[in-house]
Amino acid sequence: MKTFAHSARLTALIVLLTIFVFNTSLTAAPPQNLPAVSDKHIHQRGSYLNSKHQFESTKAGHVAFLGGSITEMNGYRPMVMEFLKKTFPETKFQFTNAGISSTCSNTGAFRTSRDVLSQGPVDLFFVEFAVNDDQDAGHTETAAIRGMEGVIAQIRRHNPYADIVMVHFVNPSMLETIQNQKKPLSSSSHEQVARHYQVSTIDLTSEVARLIQANQLTWEQFGGTHPAPFGNAICAAMIEKLLTNAWQESGEPVKHPVPAKSLDPHSFTRGHLIDVKHAKLDSGWTIAVPKWNNIPGSKRSRFTSIPMLTADAAGAELELDFEGTALGVYIVAGPDAGILEVSIDGGPFQPYDLYHHYSKGLHYPRSVVFNSELKPGKHQAKIRVSEKTSSKGHAARIMSFVGN
Repeated sequence: MKTFAHSARLTALIVLLTIFVFNTSLTAAPPQNLPAVSDKHIHQRGSYLNSKHQFESTKAGHVAFLGGSITEMNGYRPMVMEFLKKTFPETKFQFTNAGISSTCSNTGAFRTSRDVLSQGPVDLFFVEFAVNDDQDAGHTETAAIRGMEGVIAQIRRHNPYADIVMVHFVNPSMLETIQNQKKPLSSSSHEQVARHYQVSTIDLTSEVARLIQANQLTWEQFGGTHPAPFGNAICAAMIEKLLTNAWQESGEPVKHPVPAKSLDPHSFTRGHLIDVKHAKLDSGWTIAVPKWNNIPGSKRSRFTSIPMLTADAAGAELELDFEGTALGVYIVAGPDAGILEVSIDGGPFQPYDLYHHYSKGLHYPRSVVFNSELKPGKHQAKIRVSEKTSSKGHAARIMSFVGN
């Protein structure tokens, strides 16, 4: 019996060791047989002397990543982090993961200060929103520019020495657009911002199309909209190639040039979140953590402990005094999301539907901008829940107001 028990324990130990080694190899070993990436879709602009000097001279550096689920997931971001740690082994890095699934560049501009700049000046910054501006927000060219320019301008204003890399990921419709010899609206809009601010870009969208055309890659190998490790490794390889080439030069830090004017005067270059506590509430509104267990629809854990400004019945009203050129709301919109009617400075009430096509079974995070072309200065908004709805209810669950 002892021999049998000893043998069983030994067998179990061997199994556990095998599982450990297998899992370790899955997470530690980079994908093999990657296709060689070309320089054609790596657009190097400006200098990266500042980040190199910071990492080498101070042995410290702040590297931040802002984007949607592609940034939030364990994808290209941790691969780039490993590359940086190997390239500067004596440097102590502070890494900020500011990826939030489903969010677009507009939301990115509104939360840049809270989620990135609050962690300190950024030395090297990565940003991706092409996929979410396309399939989630469905942004126009104007909206995509205003969001991305808002992000870039805020990063550079906070630290004029910050080096930036913009990455364009890809989904099936964007890939098809490239294959039809056209440019996806979201990534081409972001590219305008990159050229205006002399920011380097990784056009993964076009590179994936090139590799597929050359029979060096399949969409299945790449892994889809949320890439597999193989697909993320292609992106990381392009970033490594960009930075390795840029870091061949050495020199003293120099402030990046500032454009004489914004690409779009209404871009969210002063984008920020406005605390819901600033609202003057009439009946029908409360500020509390929603009782999610009683609310149908899937929820993401990052939002379920946040106190929200909530109304769930038509007729609820509030007022908000604010300053700036834009106003909107950052919300979670579920199966019961309603319609808000908004009047600014005594103007006519305009309807804004909070429901999103992804809201059917999910309390979906999104920004809804009411007006982004107001005159600078102080304003007053009146907001009420409409009697009309395109969903199963009239709910408004507001995490923050947004302004510019």
